[in-house]
Amino acid sequence: MSKPLKQIHLAAHFPGVNNTTVWSDPRAGSHIEFSSFAHFARTAERARFDFLFLAEGLRLREQGGKIYDLDVVGRPDTFTVLSALAAVTDRLGLTGTINSTFNEPYEVARQFATLDHLSGGRAAWNVVTSWDAFTGENFRRGGFLPEEERYSRAKEFLTTAHELFDSWRSDDIVADPAGGVFLRDAKAGAFVHEGRHFDIHGRFNVPRGPQGRPVIFQAGDSEEGREFAAAEADAIFSRYAALDTGRAFYTDVKSRLAKYGRRHDQLLILPAASFVLADTDAEAEQLAKEVRRLQVSGATALRHLEFVWNRDLSGYDPDGPLPDIDPDVSADHVARGRAQVRMYRDPLATAREWRELAAANNWSIRDLVIETGNRQTFVGSPATVARTINEHVQSDAADGFILVPHLTPGGLDEFADRVVPLLQEQGVFRTEYEGTTLRDHLGLDHPDGAPSERVAS
Repeated sequence: MSKPLKQIHLAAHFPGVNNTTVWSDPRAGSHIEFSSFAHFARTAERARFDFLFLAEGLRLREQGGKIYDLDVVGRPDTFTVLSALAAVTDRLGLTGTINSTFNEPYEVARQFATLDHLSGGRAAWNVVTSWDAFTGENFRRGGFLPEEERYSRAKEFLTTAHELFDSWRSDDIVADPAGGVFLRDAKAGAFVHEGRHFDIHGRFNVPRGPQGRPVIFQAGDSEEGREFAAAEADAIFSRYAALDTGRAFYTDVKSRLAKYGRRHDQLLILPAASFVLADTDAEAEQLAKEVRRLQVSGATALRHLEFVWNRDLSGYDPDGPLPDIDPDVSADHVARGRAQVRMYRDPLATAREWRELAAANNWSIRDLVIETGNRQTFVGSPATVARTINEHVQSDAADGFILVPHLTPGGLDEFADRVVPLLQEQGVFRTEYEGTTLRDHLGLDHPDGAPSERVAS
């Protein structure tokens, strides 16, 4: 008997400010005006995507003490944007990245419970930690947590938030006018939490939402992050979109579920993926090269080289050779707040490797950054991209993909119009939403949520 076809999960990552975005394209629009968010969300919903994913940055990134040029558009508040999108969409899930290092469980649980009510059960939370004191300088507790304690706080933060969500039962509100009874239990919302990071007790003031709890995402790739996802998350936002590395990551994370008493289907693996489409594969390959050069301008190439060199390289010619000077390996870094800095654990070794590559291929600085940086995940005709995505999912390299287009806000339109219908024809992607909540879309269980006993009021 042949293995049944898996249904593909698709989501859309609002491009925002990152190295995928091509802001110089004449078709590009604002990353902060609501019309851009609304266009993007409506396209995703028209294509019957599971959810929209909105990243968050709590501080603008800097390079040499100056705002990095891709961040000048700003970082709008996640809850404000998602709440507004709830009013212009009907079924699309609304996923927001909210930091567990610089927030409090009560306020975050209250915000997500509210969003779940406003959206009719479409809220999801991507739980992240902050790794740098640079971001923390915007907050009273700036940088107070050692890196090894990030997940300790995150785990207790999520546990506490769940206790708050579960302090209300789904049947607590009776609202019986004939009997004059509004609440079934006067202790609804009462909670007590005593732990290492949080010691709180009181009343949670938002009744249980349509999903019981928001869907939980996790985005870490470390050993701690993988364990956290296996124990707590409903989905993991992976960076392993290639077939072989995707299979290895998929197998590793799914194999961790059993020790937490969880089934294979209770955690979805959803890598981020970019794409370039054209009428033919050859045209798409050529277009992908053009897009890549737009993504890596001369100035951007120098900024990327500074991730490794940790020096001001603005005086170098991006179309010239790599610097002869070695990287500065001191602790303070010119690229503050840039996650890419963590990718290069041994800058001196990376510099030697890059010099050898550049010499062997006659690459300039810009050529090197283009050739060694992230490439588009799916490149080809609509038929080729649809076939490749399906191959990845059916071979257990992923359960679906979170698509990151290079244009805002119309970069998703072509995929929705030309690739999604082909996946629907193959019977691996929905033609209509079958449920109303994000948990319905993702095939996730609805949490029971009834506390085993009420705490004292």
